[in-house]
Amino acid sequence: MADNTMSENSILAVTTGRTDLVDSSIFDSKITETCKENLLIGSTSYVEEMPQVEARVVLVQEAGKQEELIKALKEIKVHFVKMESVEEFEGLDSPEFENVFVVTNFQDSVFDDLYKADCRVIGPPVVLTCSQKGEPLPFSCRPLYCTSMMNLVLCFTGFRKKEELVRLVTLVHHMGGVIRKDFNSKVTHLVANCTQGEKFRVAVSLGTPIMKPEWIYNAWERRNEQDFCAAVDDFRNEFKVPPFQDCVLSFLGFSNEEKTSMEEMTEMQGGNYLPVGDERCTHLIVEENIVKEIPFEPLKKLYVVKQEWFWGSIQMDARAGETMYLYEKATTPELKKSVSLLSLNTPNSNRKRRRLKETLAQLSRETDLSPFPPRKRPSAEHSLSMGSLLDISNTPESSINYRETPKSCAKSSKNSTPVPSKQSARWQVAKELYQTESNYVNILATIIQLFQIPLEEEGQRGGPILAPEEIKTIFGSIPDIFDVHTKIKDDLEDLMVNWDESKSIGDIFLKYAKDLIKTYPPFVNFFEMSKETIIKCEKQKPRFHAFLKINQAKPECGRQSLVELLIRPVQRLPSVALLLNDLKKHTADENPDKSTLEKAIGSLKEVMMHINEDKRKTEAQKQIFDVVYEVDGCPANLLSSHRSLVQRIETISLGEHPCDRGEQVTLFLFNDCLEIARKRHKVIGTFRSPHGHTRPPASLKHIHLMPLSQIKKVLDIRETEDCHNAFALLVRPPTEQANVLLSFQMTSDELPKENWLKMLCRHVANTICKADAENLIYTADPESFEVNTKDMDSTLSRASRAIKKTSKRVTRAFSFSKTPKRALRRALMASHSSMEGRSPSSSDKHAVSRLTSTSSLVGIPSPSLVSLPSFFERRSHTLSRSTTHLI
Repeated sequence: MADNTMSENSILAVTTGRTDLVDSSIFDSKITETCKENLLIGSTSYVEEMPQVEARVVLVQEAGKQEELIKALKEIKVHFVKMESVEEFEGLDSPEFENVFVVTNFQDSVFDDLYKADCRVIGPPVVLTCSQKGEPLPFSCRPLYCTSMMNLVLCFTGFRKKEELVRLVTLVHHMGGVIRKDFNSKVTHLVANCTQGEKFRVAVSLGTPIMKPEWIYNAWERRNEQDFCAAVDDFRNEFKVPPFQDCVLSFLGFSNEEKTSMEEMTEMQGGNYLPVGDERCTHLIVEENIVKEIPFEPLKKLYVVKQEWFWGSIQMDARAGETMYLYEKATTPELKKSVSLLSLNTPNSNRKRRRLKETLAQLSRETDLSPFPPRKRPSAEHSLSMGSLLDISNTPESSINYRETPKSCAKSSKNSTPVPSKQSARWQVAKELYQTESNYVNILATIIQLFQIPLEEEGQRGGPILAPEEIKTIFGSIPDIFDVHTKIKDDLEDLMVNWDESKSIGDIFLKYAKDLIKTYPPFVNFFEMSKETIIKCEKQKPRFHAFLKINQAKPECGRQSLVELLIRPVQRLPSVALLLNDLKKHTADENPDKSTLEKAIGSLKEVMMHINEDKRKTEAQKQIFDVVYEVDGCPANLLSSHRSLVQRIETISLGEHPCDRGEQVTLFLFNDCLEIARKRHKVIGTFRSPHGHTRPPASLKHIHLMPLSQIKKVLDIRETEDCHNAFALLVRPPTEQANVLLSFQMTSDELPKENWLKMLCRHVANTICKADAENLIYTADPESFEVNTKDMDSTLSRASRAIKKTSKRVTRAFSFSKTPKRALRRALMASHSSMEGRSPSSSDKHAVSRLTSTSSLVGIPSPSLVSLPSFFERRSHTLSRSTTHLI
């Protein structure tokens, strides 16, 4: 405990000498101006009319026993002496030297004596740091133990006890920090003991980190760590003042689910909560859209604020000022008066009927004027403009609530052109197409301006809310889609303002067909990934959750979530295609636009076809990525644009290839290769990507990535009492003459063995450009190849395999030659010799004919993705050259 806090003697020394409670930056600046060059150790300092003085380091008591410290001083070539007691101090005083005392403990009596004598005192970490960086020892007007707070400017607020403040200021100075009495833009950190006051509010507005006193104490505990810096984010974020420190919240007008979630978040952010009406509450959070009146008279000390204050505080990572978010009793909207007219008791008079008709018309205009109703009643002048006549829609795109059009979408309406006196059906559909397009562009603008741009801004309070990779994943090609549809909307508006039945609408969409093909597939195909990223970040990052809540409550979003807004591009093209079809129906046959509309509809179908095709490719690529993450050591060249996963099966190895007998092996069949992986015996830990995403540990270990062209035969092992669900692959590496037999037992009944072998042979045949896939299959007896599945799952068998595996490792360690097993050779030679010694039976003839029919496959050179690993060479079944008659 003595190392964690300053002793009373140290505090006394500070208070009896120069006071540390003044603005230390003033004194430091004077020292800096007059002594900028007086930082050299081992060199000389020139002062006018002063003799040359050499710097000398004095190692006090324990410092003289540290070999690392002595070595560092020798490296920077500094003269040093040792001092064991205070009595030696007077003997060290010399006009030829400027003594710099190195003290290991800033809390003992020796340090106090040196401080009172106005000596330069530093700690061992300062010497070690300067030696490491090759820099001279810094000149400091105060004792400097370490440099973990060097270049930091701190200000304090909310401290009532002078003793605590003195202790904190002293520690900051010992770590190289500077103290300012008044808060300004040069302050890097505010140390706060409360969440109120002018300094606190200014720090919040400037985005200055607000720290707990524990930050200083914990930094001092790590004072001996050479490369430690108190300002690094990982360390600093542990001690930031949470938004709701010293706050007791209560919630009114929220659903039980919302209330529970907000209460949990309150505790996460350092606050407490109590029921509504409790006198201990400091804040009452009100759902302003639900609560019309507070059910009790709030106390003067109680802040009654909107929910935006709650979410804003979390997003800023600091307590927001309450003044901007005070709840006010909702006033009756103007629309309410109009709606009340709908409840007339006696609508029989013409006057009331006329009023009712006008009210309904007004409600219709107010609902349809923008994509996001309700909206304030427009002026009569605006109601008669061309823009308002076109701004009418009850399509799905108009279901969000917009109070005002985004600036990027704002465009003056060409309202000088008269509306056709008799509106044709074609004009009506064209008007709806324009309006839905305008609404859609506004939605895209809202996504960009309200969500994407704020997330991408630099200098966010509390640091970036999301990583750049996450922002890119969420928004994808939304800006590109926005640009294309802005152009389409502008062209449609020009066409509607200068309306003529012969004008071509189809040409507009044909004009931008290539842009639509370029922009839509990347977004639509990765929409699910975008959605998953939003959900994951919302759960893991409270600031992002608060950011979404704040924006969702804004009228521009119409209380819809970001996910609900982002689904609009997925729905837009089918909606446009339907409107163009409707437009074609109301276009006369002699109108040239009819054929153009057909081409435009075809171009949209082509875009959607590209989307579907790219989506299939994307899903296939995602499956390959899943394999790469699941298999430890999986080769990078598995990832290829032309490759797709066909089937995955679980097996057990029955031979010594590709791994020991009894090992669990997973086979991944791709359209041109076979990935072989075994189950890992020991899972080391989780995988963390460069973006910080944690993945589960890989459950499989890569063995071999085999091109299908290397598979010469697929052996269907007959079912016997000792052999069930077994098959084998006869493989020949492209650069070797030896063959390798890989035998497996399928462990799952989901896919019948017959279907699996046919599937495998079909893709092998496709790879080597052969049509006779079935001829690759050869039915064999298990005895001929010494394949059996007996007792594979028994405890005794597993134990024997473990012993065998251990003995193999020992044998390999002392063996200089590897004698391959000859079981397969003997089986094939015996089969060959028996055929030569007797007349072949019908079954033998059948076997020979089956093998002979595929003999041409052996002569085909096999291109490979990767060569077989060296263990295949060491442990392969060497087949006799005489077996070429059978192959």
